[in-house]
Amino acid sequence: MAISARIKKVTTRTAKAPTPQADFGTLGEPINRAHPFYFGFIATLGALTAIVLMRALASVSQIFVLILIALFLATGLNPAVEALRKRNFSRSAAVAIIFSSVILFVIFFALVVLPPVISQGTQLIEKAPQLLSDLKNNSTIANLNDHYGIIDTLQEKLKSVTSNGSLLISTFGGVIGVGKSVLSGFFSFLTVLVLTLYFITSLPQAVTLGLSLVPSSRRERVGRLTEAIIARVGSFVGSQIIIAMMASVFVFFLALILGLPSPIAIGMIILVCGLIPLVGHFIGCSIVTIIALTQSVFLGAVTFIAYVVYVQVENYVVTPRIMKKTLSVPGAVTIISALIGSSLLGLIGGLLAVPVAAAVILILDEVVIPRANNS
Repeated sequence: MAISARIKKVTTRTAKAPTPQADFGTLGEPINRAHPFYFGFIATLGALTAIVLMRALASVSQIFVLILIALFLATGLNPAVEALRKRNFSRSAAVAIIFSSVILFVIFFALVVLPPVISQGTQLIEKAPQLLSDLKNNSTIANLNDHYGIIDTLQEKLKSVTSNGSLLISTFGGVIGVGKSVLSGFFSFLTVLVLTLYFITSLPQAVTLGLSLVPSSRRERVGRLTEAIIARVGSFVGSQIIIAMMASVFVFFLALILGLPSPIAIGMIILVCGLIPLVGHFIGCSIVTIIALTQSVFLGAVTFIAYVVYVQVENYVVTPRIMKKTLSVPGAVTIISALIGSSLLGLIGGLLAVPVAAAVILILDEVVIPRANNS
């Protein structure tokens, strides 16, 4: 007992004995943050970080464009899904029906519409120099060409592209370039298809998740505003696609009746132009009129008048009935938003600019302006 108590006592003394600390020297003065070297170092580090982030964003910019296209298609298909839900369909069943219809349309387009579009489009581009040369038969156009050389310039550029008879290969940079473009386009198509299915399926869950981050006292009002914004964007996107398809069908039959070359390719050009806000029909009318002028001045005048009449009918009869609800966007805001969106993201930016502007105006009317009036 005495030995164990003595050992315990020695152990306790040893444990209580202070451990000598290593001497690492005296602490220096803190870094002077006002020193020019410190400021320059931090500024350079921040600039390098910003450059790395900008390059990273630039490298994935194509992915962002694909995501925006998928969102564009999902918002355009959402009104059709909601219409089926009102007929006692579940959302999964409605999404399956709408998405199956989209896939069938894509298959039909790839098997029936795409081959003549490619063949007729290539023929139209290869015949373009001769068609432009035929314009010189008109004395007025020939006089304008003598003064400004517009037709001669276009002919030289078109001949430089189509001189060797391999337009497609020369455009994409050789056979390897064609293969890469085809694979890249197929991959992008599958990516957009999968993302569209995901977005349209998980849209309610995404909205619910976003609303869960809003304070409970404001959740109901924010939810109503969100639903109104989604409805406005979806109605605009879907209606714009329908209107563009109607314009494409009209121009296709017009070209077929007047005997214009490559009517299917012309119709597809109008389909793309019809999706562009504000200036889409102006571009489409110019292209179709020029093609008609290559046949005769009379056909050019008839085509121009018919297209202008159709645009008036579309603006004042077709569009109000299809849209049903106006976006209430002032003309100046429409022009500015379309220009900014087109300059940032091209066609997709131009398409999304107007509904986004309508959503911003809705938020201003319902949130910002009432708060300013009550302050």
